[in-house]
Amino acid sequence: MPKPTKHVFVCTQSRPADNPKGSCNDRGSDAVVGEFFEQFQKKNLWQNFAFTTSGCLGYCQFGPTVLVYPDGVMYGGVTKEDVATIIDEHLIKGNPVEKLRVPAEFWG
Repeated sequence: MPKPTKHVFVCTQSRPADNPKGSCNDRGSDAVVGEFFEQFQKKNLWQNFAFTTSGCLGYCQFGPTVLVYPDGVMYGGVTKEDVATIIDEHLIKGNPVEKLRVPAEFWG
């Protein structure tokens, strides 16, 4: 397997229901992970890209969060419906999806 050009990390952190931070898992990250996997399979993206579930990425208030490296782009509030756009626009075309980015004052 060749070295991926981009690596997507999807937060799947889970916390107790009474935790004030909440968690990406409670906000639907499982559906996001499932859609990334389905799209990677359908579009045969494994040769150029990778995706991995992760623990907390530190921006719980924006969850579910997705981080793309080496670009250092953090997305927030990602839904399964957003996954195809992230793949098509960012991974394939190289253009980050501005409307999904975590605000610069939180993630420069």
